[in-house]
Amino acid sequence: MNRDRVLLLGGCGFIGSALASRLQRDKKPFHVVGRDNSMLLEQLLPQCHTVVHLASSTTPGSSASDPRLELDNLGLTLRLLALLQRQPQTHLIFFSSGGTVYGNPEILPVTEEARIAPLSNHGAGKAAQELFCQSLRARGHAVTILRPSNAYGPGQTLRQGFGLIRTMLECARMAAPLEIWGDGENVRDFIYIDDVVEATICLIGMPQYAGTYNLGSDTSHSINQVKSQIETLTEQQLQTIYRPARGIDVRSVELDNSRLTTQLGWRPSVELASGIARMWDWVRQSI
Repeated sequence: MNRDRVLLLGGCGFIGSALASRLQRDKKPFHVVGRDNSMLLEQLLPQCHTVVHLASSTTPGSSASDPRLELDNLGLTLRLLALLQRQPQTHLIFFSSGGTVYGNPEILPVTEEARIAPLSNHGAGKAAQELFCQSLRARGHAVTILRPSNAYGPGQTLRQGFGLIRTMLECARMAAPLEIWGDGENVRDFIYIDDVVEATICLIGMPQYAGTYNLGSDTSHSINQVKSQIETLTEQQLQTIYRPARGIDVRSVELDNSRLTTQLGWRPSVELASGIARMWDWVRQSI
């Protein structure tokens, strides 16, 4: 059987759609399978040399009050791993979360060897899925765990409690109030969507380097700094409401990309100011 295809599980989301566009542009055959279509997943998986698992139904905020909401994500990953046990030649790339699994790291930038200590149920769910993926890797399967930071860019839909830059730009466009949890000095690592896609394409072509990798921008910014950049770009003062800080929110995180750079030669190419400007152009054109 010809097994030259890539399967994107949960490929209709922000990152999945961007990755699908790139594969199409590169004329590489691929399939997109929704998280709830188990029959199609089982049917198509034997045709694929790589499966990129992007599916997630939660955010740190959405499952904060009920950890049981993470069961759907864990169940899907376990179903996938059960199928992959019969396909040791298939490379799995699992999208975890570099922004949540480390909690508040003791040293920044944080490396992949740092302790996993999530603060949120969402981060705990990602960490649990990572452990199951690692157990498959320990049995000889090619399994890559990717820990991306906060992705942003054109194509990101507006979603409550998710996508800080997208939300800020929408507030600027609509002159709507912006809510920030805490004092705005929480530090995040924001990575442009094209850099996420480029790193994933590199990993798809190199199953021999299956491992665990951070995927960040090599820099970090506070929420207030991002807000200031957006206000300068849009020439609008955002009406900001500061809410009490939440216990699920990491205070500071910046990812160390050294392993990914050394193994694959990948480096982020889009700085935050440029990425925000590109996204602002897209937001205005999407009206």
